[in-house]
Amino acid sequence: MAASQDLQEERGNDHKDYILEPLSLPESPGDISAIEVSPSLPCLFCEEYSPASEQKQLLKHMIIEHKLVIADVKLVADFRRYVLYWKKRFTEQPITDFCCVIRTNSEAPLADQDNYLLLCDALPEDRALREELQQQRLRDILEQQQQERYDSNFCGTCLFCDKEFTGNRSVLLNHMANDHAFNIGLPDNIVNCKEFLDLLQKKLNSLQCLYCEKIFRDKNTLRDHMRKKQHRKINAKNREYDRFYIINYLEFGKSWEEVQSEDDREFLPNQEEDWSGWEEHPLCAVCLFCEKQADTTEKLYVHMEEAHGFGLLQIKAEHGLNFYQQVKLVNFIRREVHQCRCYSCQKKFPSKKELATHMEETTHITLLPAKSMWDQPQYYFPTYENDTLLCTLSDSEEELTSGRAREAVPVISEDISNLEALKKSSILNQLLREETNNEDP
Repeated sequence: MAASQDLQEERGNDHKDYILEPLSLPESPGDISAIEVSPSLPCLFCEEYSPASEQKQLLKHMIIEHKLVIADVKLVADFRRYVLYWKKRFTEQPITDFCCVIRTNSEAPLADQDNYLLLCDALPEDRALREELQQQRLRDILEQQQQERYDSNFCGTCLFCDKEFTGNRSVLLNHMANDHAFNIGLPDNIVNCKEFLDLLQKKLNSLQCLYCEKIFRDKNTLRDHMRKKQHRKINAKNREYDRFYIINYLEFGKSWEEVQSEDDREFLPNQEEDWSGWEEHPLCAVCLFCEKQADTTEKLYVHMEEAHGFGLLQIKAEHGLNFYQQVKLVNFIRREVHQCRCYSCQKKFPSKKELATHMEETTHITLLPAKSMWDQPQYYFPTYENDTLLCTLSDSEEELTSGRAREAVPVISEDISNLEALKKSSILNQLLREETNNEDP
């Protein structure tokens, strides 16, 4: 009976050892310690650990408890690997072999003096370690950037029109730049693009302007603010974006502004250098009816006349359009073409290409609608915010022609050798008498 009770007790205790969830074997190689695979940061002297996100807390602990100061922490590319390296080295040799000793309150009594240890890149070994970590970080980032550059499985949504894009990331970035005037930089200069776009989308979902970073009450108000204030861009002063640009990894701890200013300073002492080879980057203007671009307005006018039969200069001269009327006309045509609608017969088409074919075949491209349709205040606002053609418009050709004609007219001064005779016979006196006679009635 006693044996039976013992057996039941033994079976009753067995359920405590039942495995109710899957187990996992350690995946790290046997030669890597638990400290190395842990995401936390170890103290260089004791068993204190801090989460990687609380790096400042660990630095504060080492200063207060162990009187150790690490110089230029922001220039350390991988702080965790840095402290793991020195934790191991401090167990192999005395700390004073690596650190400078700084005595504070040196003029005070001995009991009030403190000795602090300074670990900095003045030590060749520390400098070599920092450079190695920086090079490794740069290699990792370039590898990531190269992978993103040729990734054809990217999938993302436009931040402004919710249109989805698949394929290469450049398709989405170019769409936002061309269609929404939102340019975050060339795709080849960006890394961790998906994370970058997610961050921007999160800010917009929080009704925060990406440039001035103000919060608005609803999406419509935010959208109108960013459009009217031209805030469809990111705030370059926000250091949160630095990690998404390759230039910020070239010299770790330095922002793109610091790197750029150093590059500019290289040219300051040599201001007398020959700049004859300098070429300005031309502003490309886009055709009103197709995707053709030209680096000068003359080339663009020739293209529109030869390819589409549309002579903007001729229309400007025939209708005597001033600068502001030209602006409204261009914006009107841009909007109609963007909506794939013929501005002459108001017929809509599935694509811009079909629209252009229709307008050329029917010669509707030269038949402008009534002036009351396009000469409206609403067309002061550009259809495309980055429309370079608007910046190149000028006053009418007639004014330019008359200006050139005036330059060709010779000016002959009156003879001032006999001032008395000049006062009596001067054409100015004649004009003055005519003006006086006209005012008398």
